[in-house]
Amino acid sequence: MPKLKTHRGAAKRFRKTASGKIKRSKAFKSHILTKKASKRKRHLAQATLICDADHRRISRMIPYL
Repeated sequence: MPKLKTHRGAAKRFRKTASGKIKRSKAFKSHILTKKASKRKRHLAQATLICDADHRRISRMIPYL
């Protein structure tokens, strides 16, 4: 079997945890922040796990991470 190429866009967006789950950052945190509440921005800054439906597709894109 040949080596697989890592999808570089996915590699910059996702990280694997020690248990093999995939972490992602939340959207809506880059601009137009003045109208968003502090609590909302604070929660958007925290990482979260991807949903189960996307796990197989994303883990194929980042085979060696």
